Amino acid sequence: MQSPPKQEFSPQARQNALQAELAHAIARRTSGDEDRETAIPSLAFFRRETVTHPCACLVEPCLVLVAQGTKQMLVGEDAYPYDPDHFLINAIDLPASSQVLEASPDRPCLGLGLKLDLRIMAELIAQGGLPPPPDRPGLRSLALGTVTPPLLEALKRLLDLLDEPAATPVLAPLILREIHYRLLISDQAARLWQIVSSGSQSQRIAKAVDWIKANYAQPLRIEELASRFQMSPSSLHFHFRQLTAMSPLQYQKWLRLSEARRLMLNEHRDAASAAFQ
Repeated sequence: MQSPPKQEFSPQARQNALQAELAHAIARRTSGDEDRETAIPSLAFFRRETVTHPCACLVEPCLVLVAQGTKQMLVGEDAYPYDPDHFLINAIDLPASSQVLEASPDRPCLGLGLKLDLRIMAELIAQGGLPPPPDRPGLRSLALGTVTPPLLEALKRLLDLLDEPAATPVLAPLILREIHYRLLISDQAARLWQIVSSGSQSQRIAKAVDWIKANYAQPLRIEELASRFQMSPSSLHFHFRQLTAMSPLQYQKWLRLSEARRLMLNEHRDAASAAFQ
């Protein structure tokens, strides 16, 4: 007896099915929670049942994907709306505001955040075999990319591992490596190559951002910062603003204000003592 013909799905139908599976998996694990950490340290889920006003946040190097609903990230005067067909990617720590645009109790906004490991990307580039992206100077750290079935399939396999805790330590690193590879051949490859390529201006800015974060309470002298990362003050200022939409001094001020807010909310400091510290 002949077996029935194998049913074939179009790429869009396969993508829609994967998005629905991801939404179901996230909904099952976030019932009653807005944010949920997972057994995979770099992976977290979010669930929002109402639209929201912009909320200030510091965006780490990450991939953010919504399986259902719509969100947007606001950086400076620019808005980056993303939905199930467009992922958000960020390559350096970036002050921004996050906002939910489409959500309801019956159809919540469901998604995931995956912290990126720039060392994995540097290793993949160094190994060769990846097609170098076209040179696109002046890219901002944060951008929107096009979701593809191969990326969704890798993310689905990562989520499936949460039901196999014994297999997670062995298989999660392999799947995470594949996800980083998928991003390096996506339509946002140029942005990531700029950040991780040794000696590039973007990599120097990324290191400058890390230095400011570690020393935000100290006086910031632009000439010394530029010299530390082998740049001229004007070049540092120009490329810093291109990537972050703010100057180095504005970035430091944002970090200081965020830390003062944390001290007041979490440690119950008054405004004067928080500002002094």
